[in-house]
Amino acid sequence: MGPYGRTVSGRCVRAGVVGVGALGRHHARIYAALDDVQLTGVCDVRPERARGVAAEHGCPAFDRPEQLLPEVDLVSIAVPTTEHHRLARVFLEAGKDVLVEKPITSTTAEAADLISIATRRQLILQVGHVERFNPAVNALFSSGVRPRFIEVHRLASFSPRSLDIDVVLDLMIHDLDILLVLEDSEILQIDAVGVPVLTNKVDIANARLRFASGLIANLTASRVSAERMRKFRVFSNRCYVSLDLLARRVRVFRLEGEPGRPKLLEERHEADDSEPLERQIAAFVDSVRNRTQPVVDGRTGERVLGLAQAICERMSGALQTASW
Repeated sequence: MGPYGRTVSGRCVRAGVVGVGALGRHHARIYAALDDVQLTGVCDVRPERARGVAAEHGCPAFDRPEQLLPEVDLVSIAVPTTEHHRLARVFLEAGKDVLVEKPITSTTAEAADLISIATRRQLILQVGHVERFNPAVNALFSSGVRPRFIEVHRLASFSPRSLDIDVVLDLMIHDLDILLVLEDSEILQIDAVGVPVLTNKVDIANARLRFASGLIANLTASRVSAERMRKFRVFSNRCYVSLDLLARRVRVFRLEGEPGRPKLLEERHEADDSEPLERQIAAFVDSVRNRTQPVVDGRTGERVLGLAQAICERMSGALQTASW
């Protein structure tokens, strides 16, 4: 028995998905295709949508999440953020392992509650920070670069999804998660601005973070842009790493050569074409089988959420000041 209690290795794992909209339908697709995993049910607030996804993969559709409980060993929660805590709690209390989409919950208090239940019940609680499974990000982590300045742009066109939360919790939170892997020193200062554009939530935001190590990180996120962009740039001493997270490409520039005769050398890395979401779900299933700590556990999700909320608070203060 592993640190997370019972083992399910050696048999087919039964998986379910709650919420089969834009993202959840892909969770269902991937579970249905994985070896030794059986998609045993899906559920959605729109019964016709659940029936459509269920028909694609030959599994039952359920009207209520509670109906999934006896049918699954693990579940993906891919519903609006405001429902993450309530639904994840239902499954954890029933002894099921849970992959909950990001952000983990609406508040850090809700996140702490889920973590407490998962710890008490020895269950896997993984958070869907999918960029952790992007091969380009993995290449950055393994490069050994020590960041001094980070510049991030995550731009998306408007989509009628995740409009219950600000763009910081919708998009920027991916980059905050990567940032906190690269830098673990204390955050000394947060400056942030953001404005609503097409919704009553903040749709475009910029945050500037100063760390005790001296690192400065400047992050911009938008869900109202004309073009898509996911660029993560890391500047270090005599080294610059540029990631295109959409194309999954990595370019590394290093300054070498003798004093007075420097040379800028470039390395290009084309990451493999594996789907990050598939890698994320496969890792979750592996954690469930072997009862091992997930790559992005509940405490990590709680920490990233806390930083995202601090940025939202700074934005709120800036907006109130501007209104005067």
